[in-house]
Amino acid sequence: MESNMSEQFVEIDHFGLELLENVDMMMEPQHSHEEVSSQEVLILIEKVILEIVTSLSKDEAPVLVLPNRSSWANVSFDNAVGLQMTSGSSVTTVRSNCSSSVTKFGHILKVLSTIYKLVQSNVYATKRDIYYNDTQLFGSQRTVDSIVDDISCMLKVPRRRLHVLATSKGFISGDLCYLEEDNTKVDCHSNSTATPVSSNVGGIRNIVSSAKFVLIVEKDATFQKLLDSDFCTKLCPCIMITGKGVPDVNSRLMVRKLWDTLHIPIFALVDADPYGIEIMCIYKYGSVAMSFEAHSLTVPSVMWLGLLPSDLQRLRVPEDALIPLTQRDQNKLTSLLKRPYLACQPAWQREMEMMQRSKVKAEIQSLASIAPDFLSRVYLPNKLRYGGWI
Repeated sequence: MESNMSEQFVEIDHFGLELLENVDMMMEPQHSHEEVSSQEVLILIEKVILEIVTSLSKDEAPVLVLPNRSSWANVSFDNAVGLQMTSGSSVTTVRSNCSSSVTKFGHILKVLSTIYKLVQSNVYATKRDIYYNDTQLFGSQRTVDSIVDDISCMLKVPRRRLHVLATSKGFISGDLCYLEEDNTKVDCHSNSTATPVSSNVGGIRNIVSSAKFVLIVEKDATFQKLLDSDFCTKLCPCIMITGKGVPDVNSRLMVRKLWDTLHIPIFALVDADPYGIEIMCIYKYGSVAMSFEAHSLTVPSVMWLGLLPSDLQRLRVPEDALIPLTQRDQNKLTSLLKRPYLACQPAWQREMEMMQRSKVKAEIQSLASIAPDFLSRVYLPNKLRYGGWI
């Protein structure tokens, strides 16, 4: 049975060996800010506060300068890292004497004060904890989320080093065991229930797995369906993870952690539509908003397993299962084709151009129109057996 499985997935094994040969090239050295000590974080915050006090002593209105996290002009593309923030990036000025930014100025100081106390006392809190500490001040959870990322970017310190964690929305399942930072043993082998992705991925250690590959699944519904069909056990040892749509930082950190530890192929299963492709690109190359943490969030070795636009024609997916592209879809597709990383992905370009010409998209669930269990019984096994990824 074991040798039969090895023969079946010889393409994955070949690809895995290829990745191992190139692993040094793909493993960019982690930036030193990953190793910033608690004492250094405190000093960085004190410097910000000192500048504010100095401005006040000179009777000047204090100003905070934040790198602009929303502009493509601020990022460069490196094939081995993905999208990373450039050193000379443009900035946003948050003024304490300006009605449009004084509220944000106050929010930043309040969160900086909270972070200082957390780091000083070696205690962790979630972004949700910070929000509920003063809901009236912040108004919404989104405000706190954005402020924490702004501070992380401003100080050039990963969020975990600020002792701020985020509640994870992703799930993971398959051939994987590890220890959490507090020594809790986590076993992801269960066939019926998935394990929530850790909210402290940086603290995970002692990862044990005999998985042949990792499968990133875009949607929770598809992930659950594969879980119910016992996909990981029936096919071959593997790990499945979903960020339930656009991935949160913890899901991205987890995929990166698995790559850093296991060096096995990582495949993406997303809808054959512009938004599915963009989600896959976030895992592989990162996003503009989090480009300042690219070295710990991106996995450039991720391969597109499906659903490919060419699969729709090849498998003759029934027309009533296809959806016409909206104007918004077409605009997103045009925008994606202009992204800097598409230049080094001609096979992806061809698939996207095929979508442009056909003017149709399809969800992974469309494969059920061929047969209810077509995805787990035919599509994925054949794709993995014959190297049907790009």
